[in-house]
Amino acid sequence: MEQQYVCLVCGYNMVGYLPDNCPFCGAHSKNFITARECSERFSVVQTPVNDSVTRLNSSPSLGLEHAAYTVDTGAGVIMIDCPSTFDPTFPPLDHIIFTHHHFLGASNLYRSELGSKVRIHRLDSDNDLTRGFVFDNTFDRGFVENGLEAYPIDGHTPGFTFYLFEDVLFICDYIFMKEGRVRMFNRFGPAGKTATGGQRLLDLLSGRTINTVCGYNYVTDFPGWVEGVEGLLGENHRKR
Repeated sequence: MEQQYVCLVCGYNMVGYLPDNCPFCGAHSKNFITARECSERFSVVQTPVNDSVTRLNSSPSLGLEHAAYTVDTGAGVIMIDCPSTFDPTFPPLDHIIFTHHHFLGASNLYRSELGSKVRIHRLDSDNDLTRGFVFDNTFDRGFVENGLEAYPIDGHTPGFTFYLFEDVLFICDYIFMKEGRVRMFNRFGPAGKTATGGQRLLDLLSGRTINTVCGYNYVTDFPGWVEGVEGLLGENHRKR
């Protein structure tokens, strides 16, 4: 298996190469450890969101790592996004699917050790940040599989995809919250396209019964969150 390194500043995994600086945050290589060392120093904490959904975070906290989530669909377990830490005690996973390509975590290791199949939108599958990572298949459009729904909306990244399972929305870092309030769309990407994707998001959610939103560093109730997103779109419209 190719050597894998983890940046302690941001949690980014590098597969098969050791650069002078982290491709994601630019930190010097003195801040890198091997994936094996990462597994020895960190573990993955599982926090239930509801009976079917569990939040995953490295412990202790690992840089800028985004939360990942597992969904027990009843027909198998799917991980949405992936922790930066490979935890060898983790139970089997059928699939690992991504919202976007910025934090692919230790997906290569979960794939090789647990036999998980890895999926991402085609437009996010081939770029500098995906170097060394393996995807078993890619998709171009939305899909429904064992009750999990996928909806590409572009914006923050070309292939950004949000997911729904029953009454839970998985949105990663498309929208930032602070102190319990929606603050802004993710600014790392084309602002206009991100706002357009935000409107598409609301259009696709219209009429749906959703109770919980799972973000990159928050789990929150849907009503207050969607009101905040509507406010962001209103602000964006007034600025035009």
